Amino acid sequence: MRDNTASKRDNERGADWYRALVEEVNDLATVVDTDGTIRYVSPAVTRILGYEPDELVGHEGYEFVHPDDRERNAEAVEAVLSNPSEPETVEVRFKDADGSWCWIEATMRNRLDDGLIDGILLSSRDITERKEHENDIRELAEEYEALLDNVEDAIFLVAVEQSDSGVRFEFERLSPSYERQTGITTEEVQGRTPRNVFGEEQGAELEANYHRCVSAGEPISYQEELRVNEEARFWQTKLAPVITGDEITRLIGITRNVTDRVEREQQLRRQNDRLDEFASVISHDLRSPLNVAQGRAALLAEQAESDHLDPLLRALDRIEAIVEDTLTLARQGNTISETEAVSLTDLLGKCWATVDTSNATIEIVDEMMFQGDPGRLRHVFENLFRNAVEHGGPDVTVRVGRHGEQGIYVEDDGPGIPADKRKEVLEPGHSSASDGTGFGLTIVKRIVEAHGWKLSVTDGTEGGARFEITDIESAS
Repeated sequence: MRDNTASKRDNERGADWYRALVEEVNDLATVVDTDGTIRYVSPAVTRILGYEPDELVGHEGYEFVHPDDRERNAEAVEAVLSNPSEPETVEVRFKDADGSWCWIEATMRNRLDDGLIDGILLSSRDITERKEHENDIRELAEEYEALLDNVEDAIFLVAVEQSDSGVRFEFERLSPSYERQTGITTEEVQGRTPRNVFGEEQGAELEANYHRCVSAGEPISYQEELRVNEEARFWQTKLAPVITGDEITRLIGITRNVTDRVEREQQLRRQNDRLDEFASVISHDLRSPLNVAQGRAALLAEQAESDHLDPLLRALDRIEAIVEDTLTLARQGNTISETEAVSLTDLLGKCWATVDTSNATIEIVDEMMFQGDPGRLRHVFENLFRNAVEHGGPDVTVRVGRHGEQGIYVEDDGPGIPADKRKEVLEPGHSSASDGTGFGLTIVKRIVEAHGWKLSVTDGTEGGARFEITDIESAS
């Protein structure tokens, strides 16, 4: 009698344990018959889907499965019925009590013949967060592929293997743009080191930059020479590390073919060298006799009277102005490599003070900070102010302000410049003033372009001339 009582007590404890296990575990236990009707659902359904068990029992499970997933769900049921010994796992969207769709992963087991559970047992769990994460990753991968396939800059991926013996770099993948620009394909470089692909000398130079990026642990930028072909020799490259855990496992490189630009810069440097030689000749060989002539003419004017002396002095002063403008044009129009933050208001004040502006007025509409070479920019604004006074008269008003997001305008209320003359006034030697050298606005244009900016001429708001300088880099 005691044995039966103990056995019954053990069975009850086992049933209680099993019931507690089913009710408390995060997984949802469901039993359905062969036509999909729900016969049992564990209390976890309330926590997972928001239903009370009675709201689902007696209903066909297909009612709650997303229409796009029902076929996949039915195939899993058919598979588990056909092969009772093998469980099937399926992922479907299931409608919760609020009417929203959540992702459920269900593992099905055929228990029709075990004598304990008459039906198909489903062990389900909510995988909505995981599916959303997978979807985010998939969208990111699609965006990455689209970027890799369509970006004009060449992109390359380099695997980084770090060991006790050092760091090894192997190419993983090249973008289509990289392949088009170099003629090198992913298949040719995949799994190979830079030295294997580009030879010992060039490969060592590439690896030196890769090592520098790994050591820095942050993106680096540099210009490199990689002699792929005649049209692709110089490259502007940005290299960024990919960190997995605490270790750099990959480098992503974005590079742009700048061969044309570098060759233009080299040609420009050669031209500038010749201009410097020319400027030196003017400065030393022409200025010295000019100064002698001016001095002698001034002495002659003190000792004698002649109608020829004033024209002579004016001619010599004009020669001196031409020499000064020629030197400025030769020396200030070079490419500018070093800049600093410039205050527009401070720069304009210094320029206005050094120009003979008579009764002219300046209005500074906006203050702005930008990157430039203040020494050379003084020539720009001094010449623009001088041009406004020469053509607008002694009472002209000059207005300076911001043009768009990255520009400056200088305008006056003078007679303006006819549309068909606006390109011509920027050319060397053009002057409508009787005593002008014709180089003033040319100097403006050359220095503006040396900064990498653009200069255009148009109508002012009050009908005068307006000069617009654009593509200016703001001060950081």
